[in-house]
Amino acid sequence: MLRTPATIAIAIGALVMTATPAVATATTPTDKAATTATTAQVIQAATAEPPKGVIDALERDLGISEKQAVARMSNEARGNQAAPGLAKQLGDRYAGTWFEGAESKLVAASVNQADTAAIKKAGAEPRIVSRTLAQLTAVKEGLDKTAPPDTVHSWSVSPADNAVVVQAADQDAALSWAKSAGVDAGAVKVAASADRPKPFYEIRGGDAYYISSSRCSVGFAARRGTQLGFTTAGHCGSTGASTTGYNRAAQGTFQISSFPGNDYAWVATNADWTAAGVVNGYSAGILPVRGATVTQPGGAVCRSGSTTQWRCGTVQALNSTVNYPQGTVSGLTRTSACAEPGDSGGSFISGDQAQGMTSGGSGNCSVGGTTYFQPIGEIISVGGLTLVTSDGGGDPDPPTSCQNYQSTHTGSLSSGQSAYQPNGSYYQTTTSGTHAGCLDAPDGTDFDLYLQRWNGLSWSTVAQGITPGADETVSYNGSAGYYRYRVHAYSGSGSYTLGFNRP
Repeated sequence: MLRTPATIAIAIGALVMTATPAVATATTPTDKAATTATTAQVIQAATAEPPKGVIDALERDLGISEKQAVARMSNEARGNQAAPGLAKQLGDRYAGTWFEGAESKLVAASVNQADTAAIKKAGAEPRIVSRTLAQLTAVKEGLDKTAPPDTVHSWSVSPADNAVVVQAADQDAALSWAKSAGVDAGAVKVAASADRPKPFYEIRGGDAYYISSSRCSVGFAARRGTQLGFTTAGHCGSTGASTTGYNRAAQGTFQISSFPGNDYAWVATNADWTAAGVVNGYSAGILPVRGATVTQPGGAVCRSGSTTQWRCGTVQALNSTVNYPQGTVSGLTRTSACAEPGDSGGSFISGDQAQGMTSGGSGNCSVGGTTYFQPIGEIISVGGLTLVTSDGGGDPDPPTSCQNYQSTHTGSLSSGQSAYQPNGSYYQTTTSGTHAGCLDAPDGTDFDLYLQRWNGLSWSTVAQGITPGADETVSYNGSAGYYRYRVHAYSGSGSYTLGFNRP
């Protein structure tokens, strides 16, 4: 029987500063060019031997040979490492990266022909297009603000199309909706979509668990401090709901749940349950989870669910907004992997890297379909969670350096997010002198640090640390005035510490 998803109302408090200089809205400074991944990182990512079951599933579901599947995984590992550096290097000319072909050739787009040589040097094929990724993102955000008709099923930025692709059953209605949103209609492409996506109820992904008479599936094991639990889909249960495991033994309680808007949840388990940081891949065997690096559009991804078991496809779009009957959900990833009722909440994984939890979709595994997943990074950040990995580790513990400063502040960010310190506000100095900042972020991420000064009209960046690494320092000799720090998670998620001195 289908379970009615719980709608969880999340109250978000916004800090509004009314005193000068806080009347200005935050501005995003231009990131400097950055180098691509180090040789050691690329070699390590590209030489890890993929599990045999993954190769077999890629052959079956993508219609490729074993040789192509092996080459594909190697090329995607290199490409996923190179993509963030390319984005930084091209800056405001960047128009996205994606994979093409049976063996996943990395493609990078720019609006400037002069970037061709730099793209080739990074190991990607250049494409020159008319719209930047920022322009396409602005179009999608405009659509996000306008209620869609029922015949519009989802929409997302497609760098390969250099457009925002709208999946809809009625093309004319979709175009009218886009025009009513006031966006550039020329940047919108409508693709035929016969079935409206819906959350998968009565479900079981990697391993089954039950909420009363309903059944869902485990996403990934994750801890909050010392408390063990697992991620899953938010539509599976509301906060406070109790669960039993695949064996019907008492298991845990939903402590975080968000749907619609998001589709994530975290269940805290009791002491009878342990975790090894793996995914049940059925025909692929028991698969290790070693991290959570996001795969790029065009990259291969597989999902585990008890109805259709182990199925693979490709990532078609990141940051999709889906118009479910219960309301829109933003930030989902669109894939060609098939799924059916009974698969929701289960694990999406690329190689040994956790991607997210099955949300919903259309079609089935007989005729093919589209499935969306909730990326895991958001619940990890929002919940202050640590992903359990097969080596017994997970995301690094919150950083402990940058402590010997006048002021120390901590926080947690998902990839792409920013925070302003101190405490979402600013500080004032009445004398000239040196401002020194130190940012310590989790290993393997790329966090950036900006020192900004109020110039009377807006915030301007006066010093920045934007290397490809996790940790940054800045130093600036400035006059009296108002200052603040912007911490930006360029790639990766987790907790950070910011320490700073002021005159």
